[in-house]
Amino acid sequence: MFATMLLTISIVALSQFALYYWRAILAGVAAQPISDRVLIAARADHGRFTASDFGTLAGLHDLTPELYPNRGGLGFVRLYFHAIEAFGSLVGARVPVVAAWSERERATCARYAAVRIDRRLQANLALAASLRSC
Repeated sequence: MFATMLLTISIVALSQFALYYWRAILAGVAAQPISDRVLIAARADHGRFTASDFGTLAGLHDLTPELYPNRGGLGFVRLYFHAIEAFGSLVGARVPVVAAWSERERATCARYAAVRIDRRLQANLALAASLRSC
């Protein structure tokens, strides 16, 4: 019984650490600068993204070709976005702080998608430049 309880607590603690670590990586990538090309394509006002921009950015992300197919896409970020959206709609109506937090988290997901698009475009442009120089 004690071993089962200890295993359960360890799994919960490890899962919590993994979620916090993944969230820190998401926020770190989202804090990167974004080029003007992506800002214009996404029609972002003064470089600020809102939660409503995520659908547009996810669509743009799907349109940009990936040079390295082993790199992850937006799968987990989409899942996180929709989970936060559902949680915010359920709890946010009663607790305004949760609604504001949900909006900030979804905006972070949108900014993450914009940074990923920018990275893909830069890699594609670098490849095109190297092919032209041959």
